[in-house]
Amino acid sequence: MLASTHSGSLIGISATSVSVEANSGERGDPRVVLVGLPDAAVKESLDRVHSSLSNSGFSLPRTRVTINLAPADLRKEGSSFDLPVALCLLSSTKQLSTQPLQHYLIAGELGLSGQIRPVRGGISMAMLAKEQNLKGVILPMESAREAGIVQGIDIFGVDSLAEVVDFLEGKVNLKPIIHRSDASSQAPRYEFDFSDIKGQYNLRRAVEVAVSGGHNLLISGPPGSGKSMIAKRIPTILPTPSLDEFIEVVRIYSAVGQGGALDMQSMIRPFRSPHHTISDVGLIGGGATPGPGEISLAHHGVLYLDELPEFKRSVLEVLRQPLEDGVVTISRSAGKITLPCQFMFVASMNPCPCGYLGDSNHSCRCSIPQIQKYRAKISGPLLDRIDIHIDAPAVDISDIQDSEKGEDSKTIRGRVEQCRQIQSERFKDLKSKTNASMSDPMVEKVCELNPENKSILLQAMNHLSLSVRAYTRILKVSRTIADLEQSERIQKNHLLEAIQYRNLDRKII
Repeated sequence: MLASTHSGSLIGISATSVSVEANSGERGDPRVVLVGLPDAAVKESLDRVHSSLSNSGFSLPRTRVTINLAPADLRKEGSSFDLPVALCLLSSTKQLSTQPLQHYLIAGELGLSGQIRPVRGGISMAMLAKEQNLKGVILPMESAREAGIVQGIDIFGVDSLAEVVDFLEGKVNLKPIIHRSDASSQAPRYEFDFSDIKGQYNLRRAVEVAVSGGHNLLISGPPGSGKSMIAKRIPTILPTPSLDEFIEVVRIYSAVGQGGALDMQSMIRPFRSPHHTISDVGLIGGGATPGPGEISLAHHGVLYLDELPEFKRSVLEVLRQPLEDGVVTISRSAGKITLPCQFMFVASMNPCPCGYLGDSNHSCRCSIPQIQKYRAKISGPLLDRIDIHIDAPAVDISDIQDSEKGEDSKTIRGRVEQCRQIQSERFKDLKSKTNASMSDPMVEKVCELNPENKSILLQAMNHLSLSVRAYTRILKVSRTIADLEQSERIQKNHLLEAIQYRNLDRKII
C-alpha cells in the first residue's frame, strides 16, 4: 500500500518542499529501504523509527517497504524526517488512515521511546506549508511555539508519536498554537538602562543620532571609559521591530536551533557580540552546509565588535560587502544561499596600543609608528562604511560620584521612534527604511545644502582628505540630526555636528 505526506528540507534559512512516500507489500526480505539521497543522519532515522514504533505500541512492517524522499536529486539532511517517515510507515501498513497525511506538513525528530524532539527551522516549515495552502503543520512542541508567530496557517505542537496518530485519527483534539497578537504592544524588558551611564554626554548624543538614523558607529576611548557599557545599552533605545521584522529574526534563529533564546512576547531586537577570535565563517556564515553567521543573527539588531583592531584583518574585510548591501551570498560545493544581514554595526577600540592616547590622567607610551600600525589594522574602506566616529574620554570621578540618574532609555527611545517615524513617511514607497540606507539619488534629493553649507563641507573634505563615501555619510548623518530636531532642511549646526563625527579621519598629530 502506498502512503505519502509533506515535509521540508532546510536550506540556509528557507525550507524546500520534500515529499515522503512509503510503499509496503513488496516482494523480498522484510526490511525497510530508504532512498532519495539521504545523509547519515537521515539513514539513521530508520533505527530510531523502528524503536519508536515498537515502544509506542505499533507493529513493525513484515514485508519489504521502500521509503522515498522526493525530489531524489536534493540532498536530505538532519533528523526532521523521522516523524513523517514513521507516519508513512504506519499508513502504508494500514495502522493509520492515509487521507489525513495529505493535508499537513510534518517534521520532527523521534526518540527511541516515541518522544518527539525539536528540530531546526520550524518557522520556515510553517511558511512553506502556508505557501502550499496546506491545512496545517505538525511540529514538536518547542518548534511549534516558534512557528506560531506565522499567521494564516494552523500550527499543532505534539510531544509523542502516539499523540500524533491519535490526532490524525480524530481521537484527540489539539488546539493550534497562536502567537499573541498584542505582543508588539508590550513594553520590552531589558536588563540594562541608559540611566546607569554617568557623564559621557557627547557619546550619549552620538549614540542617539546613530540609532535614530540606523548609522554605523565606532567608539574610541581609553580603558574604563564606558565603551562596552554604552554599547550593551543600545538595544534599549532601538524602536520595537514590526511583526514582519521579528518573523525574519525568528526565522534565522530557528534555522540554527536558537529560537528558544528569543523573547517571543516582548520582541526585543538581537544584540550579538562575538569574541575577537571569531573566524570568517563564524562571522558571515558558511560551513560545509552553508548556514547563518553572526551578521545574520544580528539582523534587524546590533552587531557589536569590542576591541576592533584585535580582530583578524580578513574577518574585518569580509564585513565590507554586507555593510553596503544588507545581504550576504555564500557559495559552497553544497550550494549557494543568500542570507539577510541588515544590522546596525557598532565597534569600539582604544586610541592606541596602550590605550591612553589623549588621556589627561595617563601618559601614552606609544610611538607614532606604533599608533599608525595599530590603526592601520582597520582599513580605510571599512572606516568609510562607518558613519560616526566618536571619542569616549575617561570619565571624571565627580561624574561617577554624582547620585543623580542620567536620562533613561524610555525617554531616549521616544525621540528615536519619533525620528524613525519621519524617515518611515519619507521612504514609505522605497526600499530604504532609514537615512543610513538611502540611495545616492535620495541623498541628493533630501540632503540638499545651501551655498554656505556646501562651502563648509568642501573645506572639511579638503582638510580631512575624506573620500566620496565619507562625504555621503556626513550628509546622511546631517539629515538624521535635522530629523531629530524636526527640521525640514539641513542647517549649519546639523552639518557641523556631523563633520565632528569623523574623528578617525583626522591625523594623529
